[in-house]
Amino acid sequence: MSTTAPTPLTTRREHPTKGDRTAAAILAAAEDLFAEKGYDGTTLRDVADRVGIRIPSLYNHFESKEALYGAVLERGLGPILELLSSVVAEARASEAPWPPEPRPIVEAMLAVLDARPQLPRLLLRETLAGGTRLSPELRDWIAPIFERAGEAAARGVDEARFGADQVTHLVLAIYHVVVGYYAIAPFYKQLGGHDLLSEEARERQARFVADLVENLFSPNTSR
Repeated sequence: MSTTAPTPLTTRREHPTKGDRTAAAILAAAEDLFAEKGYDGTTLRDVADRVGIRIPSLYNHFESKEALYGAVLERGLGPILELLSSVVAEARASEAPWPPEPRPIVEAMLAVLDARPQLPRLLLRETLAGGTRLSPELRDWIAPIFERAGEAAARGVDEARFGADQVTHLVLAIYHVVVGYYAIAPFYKQLGGHDLLSEEARERQARFVADLVENLFSPNTSR
């Protein structure tokens, strides 16, 4: 598989046009609705109504619901893939033990998700649906994320603690810890009134995940 990240759907402009702002509003509304209702439960009319535009205006930016859904995932997954690609490239070029500092990597990853808290709910829906909504283009974004994470984990794992055949399980475990936290937040708030997405709670989660990753990849000194 190629290690080159796919080209982003849109190019950020220093001075966004009215069309850029409309497209961004459509993506934001669609992200919320797809997370709330799922792909099948969301219509383009739902999205247009939430943005306050007519359907033909929406079609000026996205030719179909599938294209819009792909763009929503791409907007959220692109920065994550870029981050992991950078981490792996640095590891490949370095002769020093890896990972030297996992905490900044974790904090950067969670910062991306903090900006897109609905994205994990979309990813969880994809997981439960078996990825049936993934087009080949979207697989070009999602599959490399697991590939990069797997390579990073393989370079940093302590072989005295985990075998090479367990690297995939480590990646999946971390994935579920990160994605599951955001995905369960609305349900958890209903259970006890605790807002997992508050700034204080997210800071605690960032510290927890960073500590977890450091412990998983630190040498086993007890042996």
